[in-house]
Amino acid sequence: MFDHVSIGVRDAKRSAGFYDAALTPLGYKRLYDGEHGIAWGATRPQFWIDQTSSPVPSDPKSGLHLCFRAGSRDAVDAFHALALQHGGTDNGPPGLRPQYTPTYYAAFVVDPDGYRIEAVCFTPD
Repeated sequence: MFDHVSIGVRDAKRSAGFYDAALTPLGYKRLYDGEHGIAWGATRPQFWIDQTSSPVPSDPKSGLHLCFRAGSRDAVDAFHALALQHGGTDNGPPGLRPQYTPTYYAAFVVDPDGYRIEAVCFTPD
């Protein structure tokens, strides 16, 4: 459905380090780093950040979050661990969420700007 998503961040260098670490185990790499922002994807830029003085304010009650597909449960685990090591905060440890679907395995973090980020794998263990 979506071609790409972009978000504003206060410190692009800090956020780029966070997303470089968190997205690598999911199979995404930095594909663009230039005057129009920084972007990651598997084969083309799909997730963008851009430094701004007024990013969307963090509001845990807004319901806004971004979810990235993972190829395995191990990738979800690594996403969570690396996100926490690079400036993220825990918002739900890796594990099954059978209330969504029987094989919904996910982890949740909050990035350095307060965006809620998730990685999910639907492959059975």
